[in-house]
Amino acid sequence: MIIMNTKILLGKRIKEIRKLNHLTQEKLAEMVDLETTSLSGIESGRHYPSLPTIEKIAKNLNVEIAELFNFNHLQTTDELKDDILNKIDKLDDEKLKFIYEFITKFTI
Repeated sequence: MIIMNTKILLGKRIKEIRKLNHLTQEKLAEMVDLETTSLSGIESGRHYPSLPTIEKIAKNLNVEIAELFNFNHLQTTDELKDDILNKIDKLDDEKLKFIYEFITKFTI
């Protein structure tokens, strides 16, 4: 499920940045040497792009590769909660107490 969500979120993020750059799917596909249908499949989360394709997309959108994976703001509230809980489960006691204190200050 996490892999599927990542694929969908990556596609949404690419689409978001493409639109911020005022590019059509056709234009970006041409710039990265893809068929428009392939880019559409990536943006809709049906297909994962290869690493070379990710590199070309990032270069042509004028962003670092890491920026394509900066998609937490695209997650639903439930997905964010699940992600937070998964991360909390991996914390040691000291960090868990710190997070508890931090959250407590916002929930008073």
